[in-house]
Amino acid sequence: MKIEQIYTGCLAQGAYYIESNGEVAIIDPLREVQPYIDKANRNHAKIKYIFETHFHADFVSGHVTLAEKTGAPIVFGPNANPSFKAHIANDGEVFHLGEITITALHTPGHTMESTCYLLKDKNGVEYALFSGDTLFLGDVGRPDLAQKAAHMTQEQLAGILFDSLRTKIITLPDNVIVYPAHGAGSACGKNLSKETVGTIGEQKKINYALREDMTREEFINEVTDGLLPPPAYFPMNVRLNKEGYENVDDIIKEAIAYEPKTFELVANETDALILDVRHQDDFAKGHIPKSIFIGIDGNFAPWVGSLIIDSKHPILLVTPLGKENETIMRLARVGYDHTLGYLKGGFESWKKKGFEYDTVNSVSAEELEEKILHKAPVFDVRKPGEYAAEHILDVASTPLDFLNDHLDEFPKEQNFYLHCAGGYRSMIAASILKARGYHNAINVLGGFDAIKKTGIKTTNYVCPCTLK
Repeated sequence: MKIEQIYTGCLAQGAYYIESNGEVAIIDPLREVQPYIDKANRNHAKIKYIFETHFHADFVSGHVTLAEKTGAPIVFGPNANPSFKAHIANDGEVFHLGEITITALHTPGHTMESTCYLLKDKNGVEYALFSGDTLFLGDVGRPDLAQKAAHMTQEQLAGILFDSLRTKIITLPDNVIVYPAHGAGSACGKNLSKETVGTIGEQKKINYALREDMTREEFINEVTDGLLPPPAYFPMNVRLNKEGYENVDDIIKEAIAYEPKTFELVANETDALILDVRHQDDFAKGHIPKSIFIGIDGNFAPWVGSLIIDSKHPILLVTPLGKENETIMRLARVGYDHTLGYLKGGFESWKKKGFEYDTVNSVSAEELEEKILHKAPVFDVRKPGEYAAEHILDVASTPLDFLNDHLDEFPKEQNFYLHCAGGYRSMIAASILKARGYHNAINVLGGFDAIKKTGIKTTNYVCPCTLK
């Protein structure tokens, strides 16, 4: 028996490759499926099942394409109603894979079709649980995403999740390994651990949602408390996972490498969004006017999904050389399939041809300290939880996720300063603001990590009016 977790840090997502006696099951695959096929071929094995724990909201799964390429059936749990052919498992249904078995455990609450898969070894011993978004390490799935589809409130869904955890999960032996669908950084939960593999016994001890003495009412209150609005792209991803989508290989083939002049013409004719995915330092030194920065080396896909509201809007890319196809693929992972093409030769070709470009001004944390003494406006674009833990005294919270809600607060005639934790998100904010005419935005190098090393006063007091 072989179990491999294939973890994608950008999405904080775990897919799983399970093999026994030449037969393979894939759980929650990414949209680009060839690596799973290649792995099975190298092992002289055949993909027999494609298991989906639920209709994912934060990424487009590869189930449809993988089924088309391999002929393996897609398996969902009870209540799933996809538009394509799939096997809808009964609660407790057993699937044989080589010498092992995989049992579908229907665990509604995060969504109504949410299902965990329990692996038993060749001796019939309960060995591992692939828990999807039902159980994370340190947390459980948020119960607010499926409200509309289920015609329920988040409190009702939380109550159903409580029952699922108590009747299907806590009853498993303590030594059963837990393989969740996500880790820290995912928006599918509130308090996910950085660890990506645990056990049922560990979770009973450390996971607040599995406390032995917790009542149903306490669970509902704690699970629903402090939930931020889900990213805007989540419903679109659910729809694609439920209805189907285009093969990502075809999307990559359709993208065109544009010379600078043609790139500019296409941008003007289509009103395409110019997305620059280079490092933030390179973007600061020079970028195409009105382009938006979201660096591919950060949490690229989730920020694209959170900030680019219209997934069908055409996109033109400025990428590091050799990263063109990877960028298109990573956009497609979260349902952004309308990439027209990319700048051939990268940003250097734009400069060499003499086209106009813009820059972003930056200051060090030490320089910011002097600016603060002169009452310069500062904006903290970190997440509310980071802000609550510690922030600059008298600086309000303006989270990048909700930047549009704060546009009236940014001065157009006076320099203002943006910071996040390290500089990635503040550069995203600066690019968005510059594209909207705020050319006096200045980025703080090193972000709050650097700010804490200066004499700038910080606090953890939070006025409720500063958090949204």
